[in-house]
This record gives sequence, structure tokens and C-alpha cells, in this order.
Amino acid sequence: MKKIIAIALVVIAFAACKQSKSQKVEEKAMAAKSGAPAVLAEDAPKVKFEKEIYDFGVIKQGEKVHYEFKFTNTGKTPLIITNATATCGCTVPEYPEAPVKPGEEGMIKVIFDSTGKMGMQDKVVTITSNANPEANKLHLVGEVKEAK
Repeated sequence: MKKIIAIALVVIAFAACKQSKSQKVEEKAMAAKSGAPAVLAEDAPKVKFEKEIYDFGVIKQGEKVHYEFKFTNTGKTPLIITNATATCGCTVPEYPEAPVKPGEEGMIKVIFDSTGKMGMQDKVVTITSNANPEANKLHLVGEVKEAK
């Protein structure tokens, strides 16, 4: 009976070890697929934005809103932003192409052109990077009134 229990414990320990290794292999594969260096989740960069939502208030149609979303890499490895996309062509994001080292700050510059827009607006910019989590969403919100 003691042999059976000992064998069962060895099998359970082996399975747990194998699962942990496969999780690490999977994390490395996902990092390689994104073009970023392989980093374990606990060592990955983390993005901390000062603000994730900017309320530009009320503007007249045709005005442009400029805003800089400031952030800090609070993780343990360099942050590499691979893409920044907006919900429509009226919103243009610009992001740093150089890696942002741990503890350093950076910014995402966003311009919203209200030409042809009316009413309440919520323009979403999705930032893709090697951070944990991989994507962050930023919002420009406000109201566009008719120009007189």
C-alpha cells in the first residue's frame, strides 16, 4: 500500500512539474509570435497610465483635440510597443518606437479630428505591446457641437 501511495505522489509531482514547464514554454511561444523577446509573465513590462480616459469636454465640429497619455513602465523588463490603433481614421495615435526601460516614462500622443462628427464621442485607442496585459485601451471622450 505504501508503494502505491509513493508512486501516486511521484506521478502527481511529475505532472505538476510538467504543467509548469509547458506553461513557461507557451508564454515564450506567445512572446516569439509577437516579435518581442521571451519573458515570463512575472518579469514582463507593465504599463501604468496616469489617465486612461481624457474628457475633452465640448468642442465645435472641425476642431482638433491633441492629448498626450503619459505612462510609466512599472515592470522588470523593457516595454516594446508594437502598435497603436484607433477605432476610426479621425483619431491618429503616435507611440514611442524605442523600448521604454523599467521605471522610465513615455507618452502616447493622440489627435482627434472632429470634422464630420457630431454628438457624444468615445474614440478608443488600443495599445499593443509586450506588456502584461498585452493590450491597453485609452479613451478620448467628449461632445462635438455644430459650428456656427
